[in-house]
Amino acid sequence: MDPNKTDTLIGEGSYFDGNIKSEASIRIDGKIVGDIHCEGDVIIGENGVAVSNITARNTTVVGKIEGNVETKKLQISSTGKVHGNISISILSIEDGGKFEGSSKMIADQSTTDIQSEIKQDKKKNVPA
Repeated sequence: MDPNKTDTLIGEGSYFDGNIKSEASIRIDGKIVGDIHCEGDVIIGENGVAVSNITARNTTVVGKIEGNVETKKLQISSTGKVHGNISISILSIEDGGKFEGSSKMIADQSTTDIQSEIKQDKKKNVPA
């Protein structure tokens, strides 16, 4: 699969309940409840809602995310809303865009490296 190609679309008016794993990019214009693991980009369209923890190469939010986001580059448009914690290398929020949560800036690296780093952090925070 080509991570630069949008292979999966959840259209407006559609509802998806479950986890998605994709090697190509994903666009959400409907609603998804479940985690998204994507080797490509994730785009949350204007009417899109993701109640999800998202791991992706790049993430663009024009709609709404309720959940944690692990991505290289996160772009929140003027209508975008993110409610959750983020681990990112690059963050861009247009005027009017909303972000509520905590952020962790990480060195520019691949999604796989980001996941490994987060797993290591979680292991360090587990009480003995």
